[in-house]
Amino acid sequence: MAVGIFDSGLGGLTVMNAVQARLPDVAFTYLGDNAHAPYGVRDMDDVYELTRAGVARLWEDGCNLVVLACNTASAAALRRMQEAGVPEGKRVLGVFVPMIEALTERRWGDNSPPRQVSVQHVALFATPATVRSRAFQRELAFRAIGVDVETQACGGVVDAIEEGDMILAEALVRSHVDALKRKMPNPQAAVLGCTHYPLIEAAFQDALGPDVKLYSQANLVADSLADYLARHPDMVGEGQGLRHLTTGDPARVSDRATQFLRRAVTFQAA
Repeated sequence: MAVGIFDSGLGGLTVMNAVQARLPDVAFTYLGDNAHAPYGVRDMDDVYELTRAGVARLWEDGCNLVVLACNTASAAALRRMQEAGVPEGKRVLGVFVPMIEALTERRWGDNSPPRQVSVQHVALFATPATVRSRAFQRELAFRAIGVDVETQACGGVVDAIEEGDMILAEALVRSHVDALKRKMPNPQAAVLGCTHYPLIEAAFQDALGPDVKLYSQANLVADSLADYLARHPDMVGEGQGLRHLTTGDPARVSDRATQFLRRAVTFQAA
């Protein structure tokens, strides 16, 4: 029984890398819905249906626990799936909460009332769909008060990354950071609210400047998953290793993944 990692495309590989390094004795199955990427420009109902289908595919494959390594999927589908009910013995988790817990200086499972935190001015860079959902602000409000959040929908960035055009992606990052700074000239922290963005994290940091603390998700999610599995050992099956599945063309997706991760990655048809 493997732990499933679901993403709209290639961005979740940043999370996959981190969780496998953190949990080398756990078996993982990664599913990228590359045939329908990017999710960030789709409407919420469409993202929900695609995410639900992807998670069901991983459940059918024997993954009792599935992590949505996609902010857009987490924003559009996680709460709806949990409220609708998941099959007995199955679980689905998202990527927002670990990052917000780090931002608000909370330990895992701290359910105390929201309180003042040291970071008061936060920039959120995310896909258009994630920004529209306001899921980040909703989850933040459960844990902190008085935090000013300015959002910037980063149209085109995921498309450029998925196409392997990193020059265009970096140029778009600079443009989006400039637009954010016109609304919030001096953010204290910046949240990369898309798992594709760590692939161009250096471009965000360079455009924001060294005084802005950057919150990226991969290692935070890996630490939170390790904590969750320690508390729920029944979610960890036997075996090791990693499988990569895709709804897209396996050869093309393998080439892109190998380019991004700078090591050989082989995808199979889902």
